[in-house]
Amino acid sequence: MTVVDEIGRSRYVSLTTYRKDGTGVATPVWHVVNGDELFVVSDAEAWKVKRIRNNSHVVVTVCGIRGKIAPGAPSAEGTARLLDEAGTGTARGLLARKYVLSRVGNWFSKILYLRRRPVIGIAVTF
Repeated sequence: MTVVDEIGRSRYVSLTTYRKDGTGVATPVWHVVNGDELFVVSDAEAWKVKRIRNNSHVVVTVCGIRGKIAPGAPSAEGTARLLDEAGTGTARGLLARKYVLSRVGNWFSKILYLRRRPVIGIAVTF
């Protein structure tokens, strides 16, 4: 089993993005692997999105729900890119298939007519 396969089977990953000064910032996120890419969806105004615009180099590591990384956890370096609306919709659909809470949240938003902040998809190529 490859590192990417192990990352794909995990429930959470730590997505490390880099500031302009080179300092890494890790964020635990939901993810889904489709083909040779890993997809994540985030608020469009999140700092990780701003950091990816400046530096597309990222590190993805398997972690727990709170972002704690176990010793020897699978990790891979990659290049991130921000997706357009169609790509973001595809990524949201893939995440909804993997995570029940995503489907529940989307359902409540539609039923209650809640306004949602804009989101953007992130694709990581290893």
